[in-house]
Amino acid sequence: MLKERKCYMEENYFTLTSYLHESKIITYAMEDYLEMIYRENLSKHNLTITKLSTLLNIKKPSCSKMISKLKNFNLVYLKNNYLYLTPKGLSLGKYLYNRHNILMTFLKKLNKENFKLEQVEKIEHFLDDITLQNISKLNEKL
Repeated sequence: MLKERKCYMEENYFTLTSYLHESKIITYAMEDYLEMIYRENLSKHNLTITKLSTLLNIKKPSCSKMISKLKNFNLVYLKNNYLYLTPKGLSLGKYLYNRHNILMTFLKKLNKENFKLEQVEKIEHFLDDITLQNISKLNEKL
């Protein structure tokens, strides 16, 4: 028992905020935008800021402001009023889309008729790559 306590005491604990800001380059909201842009890119729909704001249920001025931030990170660009992902944005968007689908599949299998998309949206931002890979492997077994 003493040995367990010592291991427990040697751990470094931080507040949730500290963990969230540790190594984050883009925000969770930016991730949501990129994921939706990628999703629309897959469906071959031309995407405007107006349509994106509707899809994300946000106001157009807020969407425009976020797109400006994503442009500054070289993740998106506008051409003829349509939104496109840069190669960097496409790669990140694909990762975010896959992360969403892996978690959604898991929670649908786990919760069945009690599945709620809201849970996926809340949880997906907190998973690291190892956990995501393990959930994906678990999905294959379920």
